[in-house]
Amino acid sequence: MFDLVLGTHNAKKLVELRLLLPADRIQLTSLAEIEGAIDVEETGATFTENAALKATQQAIHLNRWVLAEDSGLTVDALKGDPGVHSARYAGEHGDDEANNEKLLRELDGVPDEKRSAKFNCYLCLSDPQGNVQLEANGTCGGRIAHARSGGAGFGYDPLFIIPEYHRTFGELDLTVKRALSHRSRALRSFVPAMMRMIAQLG
Repeated sequence: MFDLVLGTHNAKKLVELRLLLPADRIQLTSLAEIEGAIDVEETGATFTENAALKATQQAIHLNRWVLAEDSGLTVDALKGDPGVHSARYAGEHGDDEANNEKLLRELDGVPDEKRSAKFNCYLCLSDPQGNVQLEANGTCGGRIAHARSGGAGFGYDPLFIIPEYHRTFGELDLTVKRALSHRSRALRSFVPAMMRMIAQLG
């Protein structure tokens, strides 16, 4: 069993990743379950840079393999915002309600055809010495609704419409989200590469 730390305190992300990673091969632990984990400052200008910071710094500190991800929403009408600031768009980190409110205010009066958006996920795997061993990314395109709909998911899910379903991620069940999300798309290329790496490590 390969021992892997997920570099986040976000319990909902942990649930999603546990469903997407092979449980018979990987023992996944979140930072919330580890005493002495550090809070890595997300000073990167891109999702890629932040994912690498979170993976390498935590790996060195814990002396363990760490998988970190940085994800967020980019909205075309807002020139890519909220981007790397998605989790703290309204100021306080992780305040989904305030972030969604601010996004709706920023897009007030913008018509449907100009509300295109994309969820982005960047993954980075670091060895215990802080060396990046694997990276992957995935995206999911959609549109921002004019009001929240659905109570499933987290973050901007209640505002993110999947065009093929005409429903938000907040309305779709986890099985559908697992097939379509930016996170699952990133993991589709990442997991086979990680399995090959684990096999080589013996």
